[in-house]
Amino acid sequence: MDQINVLVVSKRNMHEGFLKDIEAVAPSVSARDASGLLVKELREEGPGENTWTTEAMIATLEKETRQEQARGWDDRTAGRSLDSLLAEAEVMYASLMWPKDILRRAPRLKWVHISGTGIDRYLGSEIFDGRVIVTNGRGTLAVPIAEHIMALAFSLAKDVPRLIKNKAEKRWERFTNLELTRRTMGIVGMGAIGGNLARMAKGIGMRVIATRRHATEREHDAGYVDEVFPHAALRDMLAESDFVALALPLTEESRKLIGEKELQAMKPSACIINISRGAIIDEAALIRALKGGRIAGAGLDVFEKEPLPPESELWQMPNVILSSHMAGSTDRMSGHVIELFGQNLRRYVSGQALANVVTRDKGY
Repeated sequence: MDQINVLVVSKRNMHEGFLKDIEAVAPSVSARDASGLLVKELREEGPGENTWTTEAMIATLEKETRQEQARGWDDRTAGRSLDSLLAEAEVMYASLMWPKDILRRAPRLKWVHISGTGIDRYLGSEIFDGRVIVTNGRGTLAVPIAEHIMALAFSLAKDVPRLIKNKAEKRWERFTNLELTRRTMGIVGMGAIGGNLARMAKGIGMRVIATRRHATEREHDAGYVDEVFPHAALRDMLAESDFVALALPLTEESRKLIGEKELQAMKPSACIINISRGAIIDEAALIRALKGGRIAGAGLDVFEKEPLPPESELWQMPNVILSSHMAGSTDRMSGHVIELFGQNLRRYVSGQALANVVTRDKGY
């Protein structure tokens, strides 16, 4: 079998032996890591078609590359240029970004794998013109992300920010907090993350309800979900929820799905949690609802603009818990990501259909 060249062009938090893990899939596979060459190009020439690329993304990749070089990381690119590696690449793995003019510079390219789940920021790229197969990491980090949602729910229920503040100020204060058992978790988006969240919430005795895009009527007792609502009944589901978790991809249909009317439909005692994309919530409307007491709190991992600007009112709100788009960033992230990519690479080597194929039209 001809050699299959896999080129890693950007990555996050990958373990040192991941190139060997990729090559272990089959004797015909050869892997190289061009992340250092890409970050050098981005610094010298700018992002090009990476219109979604931010300074923070470039800085993250640059910092990781420096750390790896200091450890003597073998990226197998010594004496090679990015163009020469692209010219040989048949498979490309990318986490944050990729080189400009990919299809011109990589004429042998047949498959691009995006390690994350959301593809909204990449939709303007030429890789979606039908010439190559594009897959993503859907489901890879579903369990840790569902755990993060539960952590935010517990933190809001037990007012953990208040506990931390009291510790810092050496204040002994007893106050009433909430029990999650027998309260209702409402889930918007029943993919892999939503499914795992339903299982976890049900496991601690919560009532679980959810919207499902293709549901046409209300259904009862659907697995770990007590009741499924059709998408058109979103506000009805929101009205019954004590905690609302957003776990759906960003598409034109879901952009600003949660606005003034949806927030008004929620209970004043309810909290909303977003780990999907910031643009799914109308952030200005959310701030008004939080300030006006129309909802009790929010746990946010994603924002309309990232990093969240220092001037955002969300930083100062005591009823808001923030994390820095890191719900899936765990100690086992690298292993989960490479396991899925390896499974798909085995399919590719054997000529089978790939899993997690995404399209521009659907947005996922």
